[in-house]
Amino acid sequence: MVLIVAVVIAALAFDYTNGWNDSANAIATVVSTRVLSPGRAVILAALLNFGGAFVSEEVAKTIGTGLVDPQFVSQAVVLASMIAAAMWVGTMTFIGMPISGSHSLIGSLIGAATMARGWEIVHFAGLKKVLIAMLLSPLLGLALGFLLMWALLWIIRRWGPGRVQGVFGKAQLASVSWMAWEHGSNDAQKVMGVITLALVAGGFQAQGDHSIPLWVKLACATAMGVGTAAGGWKVIRTLGSGLIKIQPIHGFAAETAASATLMTAAQLGVPVSTTHTITGAIMGVGATKRLSAVRWGLGGKILLAWVFTLPMTALISAATYRALNWMFGLV
Repeated sequence: MVLIVAVVIAALAFDYTNGWNDSANAIATVVSTRVLSPGRAVILAALLNFGGAFVSEEVAKTIGTGLVDPQFVSQAVVLASMIAAAMWVGTMTFIGMPISGSHSLIGSLIGAATMARGWEIVHFAGLKKVLIAMLLSPLLGLALGFLLMWALLWIIRRWGPGRVQGVFGKAQLASVSWMAWEHGSNDAQKVMGVITLALVAGGFQAQGDHSIPLWVKLACATAMGVGTAAGGWKVIRTLGSGLIKIQPIHGFAAETAASATLMTAAQLGVPVSTTHTITGAIMGVGATKRLSAVRWGLGGKILLAWVFTLPMTALISAATYRALNWMFGLV
């Protein structure tokens, strides 16, 4: 019982840091364009993150059963993976770097599981599907962002600046709400799947039963919402003004393109990176101005953080598992 409580606390701590880092995904553009004040933006995003978490269970089931064999996963494996993921995401948020909570969670889970049981515990087919989706999501976001922005520029070609600002200032309220909702439906579910995995491993839920208990949904949705409300302001500045100079029409196009990608992924049960998707969409929107309008140097730094997230979280998680095993005899 003590161990499952520790697992749940660590998982919710990760969920909080994920919301803290990913608050930028939902509100960076709407804050930068001054359509909403920072305070109102984070409250709106937090509420919609909470609601979106209850939409479906497909992503949660993929995390709980599609990556590692549940019957060989122990509570210690889940605890180590959640500690490692929370440490990595919290550190990156503190320095203002947008990273993937999905990569962090998956890398940590794989690292601890393989340290405990070896590579045979890993479902490589499921891992391959997730990795392909994560590689494609920023490219899809970029392509959709570029095409949507190009179409919008054609539609407004005879509009005056005041009309453009007025129409898309209101439209961005809808697009940022959709983005926050889809973030909750994708990201909060990942931790639901991990906690359910720990419940099965500890005998608190029957083997083969990977339905998500209501209290798990409520706890994860709340932790994600509170983390979002905390506002990762350094990350918000990076995404909101670091990559391109954003106007309401750009924010609307980027959020709409990213939300469509995330909605499709959630319905398919594929956990993709919200951060990767919105970053790709922002860069695609910026590229419609001219290629030099995108600060590709900053984009390169963000890309490096993405590349290192999976291996670093796997290493930290493996080391954490060994430390827990050495100190407390947890296996």
